[in-house]
Amino acid sequence: MKNLILFLTLFIALNTIRAQELNCQVSVIPTPALQIGPVEKEIFTEMENSIREFMNNTRWTNDIFEIEERVNCNLLITISDIPGTSTYSGKIQVQSSRPVFNSSYNTTLLNHVDNDFTVNYLRSTPILPLSNFQYRDNMTAILSFYAYMILGYDYDSFSLEGGSDFFKNAQQIANNAKDSGDNGWSARSGKQNNRYYMVDNVLQSVFQPLRKTYYEYHRLGFDVMYKDLAGGRSVVLQSLSALNTIHSARPASMNVQMFLTAKADELINLFSQAEMKEKNQAVNILKRVDPSNSSNYQKILN
Repeated sequence: MKNLILFLTLFIALNTIRAQELNCQVSVIPTPALQIGPVEKEIFTEMENSIREFMNNTRWTNDIFEIEERVNCNLLITISDIPGTSTYSGKIQVQSSRPVFNSSYNTTLLNHVDNDFTVNYLRSTPILPLSNFQYRDNMTAILSFYAYMILGYDYDSFSLEGGSDFFKNAQQIANNAKDSGDNGWSARSGKQNNRYYMVDNVLQSVFQPLRKTYYEYHRLGFDVMYKDLAGGRSVVLQSLSALNTIHSARPASMNVQMFLTAKADELINLFSQAEMKEKNQAVNILKRVDPSNSSNYQKILN
């Protein structure tokens, strides 16, 4: 009996230290132009805590994560307007990263600003998980959508198209929210850079080369640099060639721009140390697919 009790105690202890999937830091801040008082400040603090609890305490997958395996991410919510008693409008910046194998370096996977953030929030009201991805309110839908997008990109960086199930979950949320009337969900809005297109593009066959890039860039490129810097950098360069293919089919696509927003500084730093041949190849690709940032990529050659 004592052995059984000891076993059960150890079993419970081990399982209580299992972590949920996300390690999400949340900030909710007003713009300087927004005049707010003590009550609004308290509401923003409560909103921040509620969002943090929702993101970190919801079970998003069936996988078991240790504490150190959680996906590091950040939500920066900027409130620029309070159009109603419990309605808040602004933007949300979503960032995520993952560690590079056998190093202290973390590489950015996602760094996206969503300007369609209008939500209702009532004090002392917890944010509850969606049931079967059904639309309940815009706050829950947006947070759940980005939780799955964060996980999708993270899993894609470790195995080829490993994030498909999470992207499909995000797509289901987007499909269920598209008739809500809330901005950011509709394919008919005329915007080609909203949440609907973000996830729809990921799952289209034309963007499969980009998903392969996420895998090769991280798992076969950066993850081997601790033992073979030149070899890993060569794989990264090769993986970028897929951007040319997508650019030819879908010039200035949202998803390629999202990749480059997350990776531009990293790529500049990486190829600034390369041989001239690789420098030129990298700069040619990057200038072609991201011409608005040509001057930044030119730094590689300096």
